[in-house]
Amino acid sequence: MATLGGISESKGVENSLEIDSLAQFAVDEHNKKQNALLQFEKVVNTKQQVVQGTMYYITLEANDGGGQNKKTYEAKVWVKPWQNFKELQEFKPVDASSA
Repeated sequence: MATLGGISESKGVENSLEIDSLAQFAVDEHNKKQNALLQFEKVVNTKQQVVQGTMYYITLEANDGGGQNKKTYEAKVWVKPWQNFKELQEFKPVDASSA
């Protein structure tokens, strides 16, 4: 259960359809904003925070350029399901030295 205002690990959701859908949404939104061509591969880790909805912190792998050039990114997606609201707050590459 998520603690109000606190960030908590999302256990066992790395393979959930909802989280995969949010990760795909994050990649699609990033591609639109940056005119990029990333392709979502898989979710690596997920955390969530309850803040007038839920803020999802998704660590994901995406393919950059269609080859075997996979990179890891962190996406922050804010969801308010009762308003049908979903917004990409942040999308950034993970520094390989901190992984």
